[in-house]
Formats: sequence, C-alpha cells, structure tokens
Amino acid sequence: MKPKSQRLILVSLAVIALGVAVLLAMSAMREQAAFFYAPADVQRLGLPLDRPVRVGGMVKEGSLRRHDDGVTIDFIVHDETEHTIPVTFTGIVPNLFREGSGVVAEGRFQPDGRFVASEILAKHDENYMPPELSDRGLHKTETIE
Repeated sequence: MKPKSQRLILVSLAVIALGVAVLLAMSAMREQAAFFYAPADVQRLGLPLDRPVRVGGMVKEGSLRRHDDGVTIDFIVHDETEHTIPVTFTGIVPNLFREGSGVVAEGRFQPDGRFVASEILAKHDENYMPPELSDRGLHKTETIE
C-alpha cells in the first residue's frame, strides 16, 4: 500500500472518530439540558411534566414562607406579566436570595402546578457589590490595592 493511501485511510478514520465523539457529546448534553421557562411561558405552553426545567423571574414580595424543619421554603416566582409559579425548595438558599430579587430555580413541575426545585440560583444586577466590599465603603468604579 502506498504511503499516500495510508495517510488517506488514517485521516478518514480520524474524521469518523471525531464525528462519533461529537455525536456522543451532543447526545449527553441534550439529556442534561434543562429548558428555561418564565411564568408567562408556563401559562401559555402548559406544564412540562416530563423533564427537568428551569423557571425564572422575581420572588414575589410577601410570599416567602419557611417550614418548621428550617430548610424547606415556599415562595412565588412572578414576571412582568404577573403570572406566577408556586415553588418549594428544600436546602440552603444562596445569600442573595430574598423577596423582590431575581431567581432561577431548577427542578420539576408537579401535576398540581407546584414547582419542586432541586437548586436555587439567585440573580443580581450589574450594580451588585459583594458584602465585603460594600462594608468597606468602596464603590463599583474603585479598585482595591
């Protein structure tokens, strides 16, 4: 066999192996993907009961309720259209999580419409400053030396 045809066979096998690896990676990512829904999307499209999803919006003022066990909370997520999603979460919430702030919750919808979250991510705006810096009286444009 000529060296030219050997190189052609090796390059062809490498391209095929790379294609198979990309297909496997895409398949794995599709299974792990969680689609994002705002409360208005859930109202319009219905409850996606068959897969894990993410819901996002603002935590409604006055809706945060803590259970007696100390780690379970209930709250309501709403958006600018004022559609709402009741959420239950068991675990430790992020420091930035509070009423009136943005939140993204990952979990599953129950048939009764309640969203049971397995993870909570608190969102902040571009003016966020860590408590350590704000306690020192620094402003966003200042630097630490």
